[in-house]
Amino acid sequence: MTTEVLMSWELAEVYESPHGKVRWDSFGEGETVVLMHGTPFSSFVWRDVANALSARYRVYLWDMPGYGSSAKFEGQDVSLAAQQEVFTGWLRHCGLNEPSVIAHDFGGAVSLRSALLDGVRYRRLALLDAVSVRPWGSEFFRLVNANAEVFAALPPHLHESLVRGYLATAAHRELRPDVVDRMVAPWLGEDGQPAFYRQIAQADERYTREVEDRYGDLECPVLIGWGEQDSWLPADRAGELARRIPHARLEWIPQAGHLVQEDNPARVTALIMEFLAS
Repeated sequence: MTTEVLMSWELAEVYESPHGKVRWDSFGEGETVVLMHGTPFSSFVWRDVANALSARYRVYLWDMPGYGSSAKFEGQDVSLAAQQEVFTGWLRHCGLNEPSVIAHDFGGAVSLRSALLDGVRYRRLALLDAVSVRPWGSEFFRLVNANAEVFAALPPHLHESLVRGYLATAAHRELRPDVVDRMVAPWLGEDGQPAFYRQIAQADERYTREVEDRYGDLECPVLIGWGEQDSWLPADRAGELARRIPHARLEWIPQAGHLVQEDNPARVTALIMEFLAS
C-alpha cells in the first residue's frame, strides 16, 4: 500500500448495523486480525500498523457508527453499549470466529464488553491505552460531557479550532498537518460537528463499571500496551487494568502519548507482531 493510498483511506465495504451504516474493509492474507479505533478517531489511525501487519495477516478495520466514514445522524446511539452490539454483529456478518483483536482507547471497552457480555471469543486480545477502568476521560472530555449542548452550538470555525487543539493533546509529538486534517475532517460540517459532541455526551462510565470486575475471566492471552507519556489515560490506569487481568502482560511504549499509533508506530507494530506470533 503506497503512502498516497494510505492517506486517502477509503473503506470499501458496508455493514447495515442497527445504529447506521458501518464502513469497513480488509486486506492481506493469513490469520485474522481486527484493529479497533477509539474516540475521537477512526480506522485511519491504524493505517501504518495495518499496512505492516497485512504482510502476514488478514487485517480487518472498521469505523464505528458515528465515526470516520460511517453513518452520523441526529438521535444516533453511539454509546459503548451500542458499539458493542454493532461490533458483535459485524464479526458475525464477516464470519470472523476467534479473531485476534487489537483495540485502542474505547475500542478496548467495546472489545471487552463483547467478550464478557456477548460471549465473543478472541484468539488474542491487545489493549492499547484502553478505556477500561474508572475514572476515564481527560478533563476537557469531562467538561464537554457535562456541557455538550453548549459546545455543539459553537460557530463552525471555533469548533474546528477546538477539535484541532484537542487532538493535538492526544499525541506526545507534533502531528503532521496532513494527518491532523484527515483526523479532523469527519467532525466538520452539518453532520460531523454534532456527531463530535454526541459521542462525548453519551460517554458514561457505567459501561465499564458493568464489566470491570470480570476482566479476570478472560481466557485468551492479553497484552496491555500503554504510552509512557499518555496524559488522557495516565499510567495508573494501566497498572489497575493489569491488576484486574492477572495473566496479562504489560508493556510500556516509550516516546508516546495516548495516540501511540502516531507517536511510535514502529514500536507499536513490533509489539503487536511479537504478541501475535507468540
